Amino acid sequence: MRLSVQEAAFDAGAELNAFSASVAGAGAVVSFTGLVRDSDGSLQAMEIEHYPGMTQAAIADIAAQAQTRWSLTDVLVIHRYGRLEPGALIMMVATASRHRIAAFEAAAFLMDYLKSRAPFWKKEIGRDGATWVAAKDEDEAALERW
Repeated sequence: MRLSVQEAAFDAGAELNAFSASVAGAGAVVSFTGLVRDSDGSLQAMEIEHYPGMTQAAIADIAAQAQTRWSLTDVLVIHRYGRLEPGALIMMVATASRHRIAAFEAAAFLMDYLKSRAPFWKKEIGRDGATWVAAKDEDEAALERW
């Protein structure tokens, strides 16, 4: 299991290639990479804050749950913090398992958790000022399937 909460940019292709090369015995690798989205063209940046010890522990706990629940071969979670421009890579999840369904479900579980429960605070900075991003009902509802 590799977890990284980092300010630095990352190369999703290189990360996926390294992850895939390290999962001997796996029959499936599923990955998801999230981008900073500018829905209406007014976003200048997103600032992401976190408490390092709390964030690492929370992500490690949920990744361990996923690894056990779906018998994963391995898990990769990368999540950035700091100031990010629209289009920047914000996070990546990769799961490996013997079978594709487990890899897909575990990746979806981790993404839903990271979106709704991981201890990150996001502020959108636009032309008209800055606003904190509130939790969305649909993101909360996504957790109910797990």
